[in-house]
Amino acid sequence: MDLLPSRHGPDVLRAAPGGGPANTALAAARLGTPTRLLARIGADGFGAAIRERLLAGGLDPAGLVAAEEPSALALATLGQDGAARYDFRMDDAADWRWRPGELPGALEPGVRALHAASIALFREPGATRIEALLRREHGRGQVTVSLDPNIRADVVGDPAEARALALRHAAQAHVVKASDEDLAFLFPEHTPEGAAHALAALGPALVVVTLGAEGAFALSHGVLAAVPAPRVEVVDTVGAGDSFMGALLHRLDLDGRLGERPRGRLTGLTEADLADLLTFAVTAAAHTVTRVGADPPTADDLRELLEA
Repeated sequence: MDLLPSRHGPDVLRAAPGGGPANTALAAARLGTPTRLLARIGADGFGAAIRERLLAGGLDPAGLVAAEEPSALALATLGQDGAARYDFRMDDAADWRWRPGELPGALEPGVRALHAASIALFREPGATRIEALLRREHGRGQVTVSLDPNIRADVVGDPAEARALALRHAAQAHVVKASDEDLAFLFPEHTPEGAAHALAALGPALVVVTLGAEGAFALSHGVLAAVPAPRVEVVDTVGAGDSFMGALLHRLDLDGRLGERPRGRLTGLTEADLADLLTFAVTAAAHTVTRVGADPPTADDLRELLEA
């Protein structure tokens, strides 16, 4: 649950359901991609609000686990440019306490992609189970494995261990999306482009890097493309990267780039193909930053922006 500044002053916060993977799942679903979220939902009022938001957004509820623990809290503060910074309260939270049998033993036929992201990748006891799930599905070769490390350095534990774990995750992914801040954590000695090449060398067929207000670039099999971000009036940046990710997965699915034989589906992407993917995704993110909190666009919203 995000606790956001409100128009009533610094002493009054607005509670808004959030969470990176939840925001990404909602972004994809709003654009029309059938989506299921695998998540442990807290046993409190915040958890009830989170569940209500997910179901209202059209997500398949089969992956939602009713946990005994409380919801995690993220206290957001906004800079003058609308950029969000977070202070997390999560030590006893439901999100990453995956138990045996809660994650699926097999993905059902028809699933085309498995996406994993953010803090739950790094915090035990769930991190080990999520890593095993990614490794299994990568080895099976029937779905596209997608990753957004979305690293929060202050809550992922020992930096060296977190870095090693994130790179192991990347090696099990076909698609990796990372921010320039993620790459600075993973490869402090590299430029963003150099870090993208280092990630690609681990095995992903598509590496996408977001640069905030500067746009994004993508690298696939040696082909590089970059696009600027649309110029908009920023309210806050909460959920912008998640909307970008959801839109990216949606567009890849529309283009037949997700599913069995995942590496093969991602071969042959041209510079123009990559630019089209990026334009679609940065437009979704730009729409999100004009709204309060993580509120991704619908297909109609995005169509209007792209045609403007």
